[in-house]
Amino acid sequence: MSKKIDSATGASRHNFDAPEEKEIKSPWPGPKGMIPVTSGQAEDANVHNRAYLDNILVEMRIIDAVEPNLETEFFGKKYASPINLAAVSHLNKVLDDKSRKPMQEKAEAAKNLNVLNWIGMEENSEYRDIVAEGSDTVRIIKPFADHNRIFDEIKVAQETGAVVGIDIDHVPGTNGKYDVVDGIELGPITQADLAKYAAFADVPFVAKGVLSVQDALKARDAGCQAIVVSHHHGRLPFGVPPLKVLPAIKKALGNSQMTIFVDGSIMTGYDAYKALALGADGVLIGRAILRGLLDQGSEAVEEKVLKMNEELAEMMLYTGVKNTATFDPNVLHFN
Repeated sequence: MSKKIDSATGASRHNFDAPEEKEIKSPWPGPKGMIPVTSGQAEDANVHNRAYLDNILVEMRIIDAVEPNLETEFFGKKYASPINLAAVSHLNKVLDDKSRKPMQEKAEAAKNLNVLNWIGMEENSEYRDIVAEGSDTVRIIKPFADHNRIFDEIKVAQETGAVVGIDIDHVPGTNGKYDVVDGIELGPITQADLAKYAAFADVPFVAKGVLSVQDALKARDAGCQAIVVSHHHGRLPFGVPPLKVLPAIKKALGNSQMTIFVDGSIMTGYDAYKALALGADGVLIGRAILRGLLDQGSEAVEEKVLKMNEELAEMMLYTGVKNTATFDPNVLHFN
């Protein structure tokens, strides 16, 4: 390595040899890449999620505070909590014990908890088996290059009574081309496409992967009834934390009546409180339940969500929030 001084700025300049690329070791079972892992380095948006969350502090408003009610309504139905089980995919393929089906176990936990369950990329037959567990479901579809496949999966979701949506953020691959998943080509999403999908669906339609006011307004104008503010567990390098853009999105959508969900490194009920105070109607948790789900099944998921509900209720009681419709962002302070 050699070191030079930039004559314009006085800053040091280093000429480094090309660094060796280190393979990221996955802590998860299953085929490589089935459960994505990220680098933990500066480009990893999840690092910035965690840092942002941890630098939001909360003031206390305890006088006149009462025990809160966590009941929350989504898409015309009432649920026990604003905490949702996030969309995951293919978990039935990752365990050596093939007698277990984590996707069904997750759905069972959602049913027992009375919370909304989200399901990611699954073949229609597998999807039907998962929703047969009886939990209320949101099906999230990939932006397939073959639009007929999208319409077909919307139709199947409707037949099972599910809300349906699309991963608008899963368009690029790491090579700068449209991504390919399980050998299936993905493609671009235009606002016109989104409007066609939303109009075709006889159930509420969700745009998942909104990370700007611009995309939030386009989703609204396309007829979506809900969005998920998200960067899909760090698909976008150096992605802004969803909670950082959430207030501006909330303000821009104004009185549109759109439901706003958010995800991204939400691991505790305290994290969920911050997201809800910043303007989310509901939060999605994935990594928070994943280890317990794979190791111990539905019971571990239920225990984790109940613990998060307790933490959320604790923070609401400390800050005088009596229900999930009365959060006040002014209680938050940013380091």
